[in-house]
Amino acid sequence: MARIRIINIENFRCIQQLTWFPSQGLNCLIGPGDSGKSSILDAIDLCLGARRNTSMTDADFHGLDVERSISISITLGELDDGLKSLEAYAPYLRSFNPATGVVADEPHAGHETVLTINVTVGGDLDPIWSLLSGREDLREQKRFLTWSDRARISPNRIGALADHNLAWRRGSVLNKLTEERADTAAALAKAARDARLAFGDAAEAQLGTTLQIVTQTANELGIVTGGPLRAMLDAHSVSFTGGTIALHGQDGVPLRALGVGSTRLLLSGLQRKAAANASVILIDELEYGLEPHRILRLLGSLGAKEQQPPLQGFITTHSPVAIRELSGTQLVVVRKTDGSHTATFVGTQNEIQGTIRSFPEAFLAPSVLVCEGATEVGLIRGLDIHTTAMGQISLHASGVSLVDANGVTRLYNRAGPFRALNYRVAVLRDDDEQPDVGLETSFQFGGGTLFKWRTGRALEDELFQCLPDQAVLGLLTKAEEFLGPELIDGQIKSMSGNLLNLASCKTAVTPQSRSVMALAAKTKQNPWFKTVSRAEEIGRDIVAPYLHQSEPGFLAIINDIWKWLQSGS
Repeated sequence: MARIRIINIENFRCIQQLTWFPSQGLNCLIGPGDSGKSSILDAIDLCLGARRNTSMTDADFHGLDVERSISISITLGELDDGLKSLEAYAPYLRSFNPATGVVADEPHAGHETVLTINVTVGGDLDPIWSLLSGREDLREQKRFLTWSDRARISPNRIGALADHNLAWRRGSVLNKLTEERADTAAALAKAARDARLAFGDAAEAQLGTTLQIVTQTANELGIVTGGPLRAMLDAHSVSFTGGTIALHGQDGVPLRALGVGSTRLLLSGLQRKAAANASVILIDELEYGLEPHRILRLLGSLGAKEQQPPLQGFITTHSPVAIRELSGTQLVVVRKTDGSHTATFVGTQNEIQGTIRSFPEAFLAPSVLVCEGATEVGLIRGLDIHTTAMGQISLHASGVSLVDANGVTRLYNRAGPFRALNYRVAVLRDDDEQPDVGLETSFQFGGGTLFKWRTGRALEDELFQCLPDQAVLGLLTKAEEFLGPELIDGQIKSMSGNLLNLASCKTAVTPQSRSVMALAAKTKQNPWFKTVSRAEEIGRDIVAPYLHQSEPGFLAIINDIWKWLQSGS
């Protein structure tokens, strides 16, 4: 059945322009909120959906500019015989070169035969659907698919309220599973007659007095009624909607009473069964109503792990669980860049797949700060907790996600993929070990931002050298709590050649003791603060309260980081 090869959207809602070549399998749209993910699904639904009328408003035009028409074009490949019919659509059949992405108006050997469907909406808010062709003699002609073909290619959309698919309504997935149809005419006619009679018998007792008055009045006026009147249902007023036949459980309870998550999960499975007749599915907010294990089950039912995709899916998600489960060929980052939208596949390089698995939530944020290690991540989180309590905007509200690169050698393996996908990215690193110069230069040249501690220093050096005496004593106390006084005392003795110990460091804070404590704090074995939770605690309880009393150079670096973090909101 038909699958989408190219999507072109112009002037539709937040999308001024987008050209995208989706995969023939699962396409999971990710990215920050309000980036246009749901609008892409709506555009597909508007262009390909089988509907006789559509309600449009000025708000559907980009920037409310009704002078510029909405135009959505979708090129379909993998056409069945009906859609490739020369008798019906010969002038509109085109060719698609998958290697170059070029669509030509004349068929070419070895290229795929395709149809391009367009919907245009002008200032009169009246959508016009047509088949596109670049042939000169067809420029002024308008031709569209037959209704039966239109119904066959119509995608099935599973939204928050999708229980209409659990009845044999027009366009429901149940009608696409098989060619079976129930003949309801005779059954409904008999049901209507039985209902009329049953109600008439009951009404005698309920409406008897009224019936007597009406009968008497008719007789007085010489109106022949053929005997006593009865209250019965009017056969012409007994109507049944398109959902007359619906799915029910064994206990008679309609399946529409299922929870939202169960309904969506069931419908995704049914869509898989109906893929031969309806191969495109749209799901907005995949995770809505589903626990993590059921999200995985839903993705499995859509063929997420199969080499030959059973259907073409367009889904949106804000779930790290879903992102972690999918590959880079199924994840599509939607972004607005220089007035136009882009939809970019994440990719399959090892560093990208590793980042997806380790930090899926970062792909949902507008900005990413990649930290060299857990200490930097914890420090930023601790400072954020403190400043948020003081009334400033939090990192989460600013749309920032923190990523732990777990070492300077992996720093740009983490930051690079985000920058390549047009995320707003910064790096925060120590300066006691140097990264690859070429990678760092390329990152900055590509628009990335670099923050680092001063020459030759790690974070521990900055903290012990730059914070006021009281804060340094606070760091020492925290180290005792984390590791015990005996271990801390031994490390200080070792780093000072037995010139200092824990007691002497607590007695007086000197330049020498600051240097020794910094060395002890960053030892490879039993470092003092190299976990997120420990660094977060010292950032919240010690660094943040004493920050404005610290050495100006260190304060300037922190202020620059904070300006960057909050400028992306």
